[in-house]
Amino acid sequence: MDEAKMVPVTSWTPDGETKAVVSEDAVIAAISTVFDPEIPVNIYELGLIYAIELAQNGDVRVEMTLTAPGCPAAQELPEAVHDAIAAVEGVGNVVVDTVWDPPWDQSRMSEDARLSLNMF
Repeated sequence: MDEAKMVPVTSWTPDGETKAVVSEDAVIAAISTVFDPEIPVNIYELGLIYAIELAQNGDVRVEMTLTAPGCPAAQELPEAVHDAIAAVEGVGNVVVDTVWDPPWDQSRMSEDARLSLNMF
């Protein structure tokens, strides 16, 4: 199994083994497999992910935005993020909300993304 997608921690209690706990790193690794079709950088490095909330039961909620409200991939990207997170071992329900406030701008991109796109 792909290590980047699976970083669950299993623990033991007197009642037996407990369910795997999903790590933020595993969710970020999954999100990092999603690319905007027009930009050769993953959406996490682009700064499109605003919040990741992990519940103890494995549920995950993500707030994300798009580079522009008229983005041609507006329907596809949130669905791709949902599917990538849902594939992580131990994840329960996944909710991906698209938000527009604050608006995305290039300052949200990682240094690696800026280097990849020659945007200094």
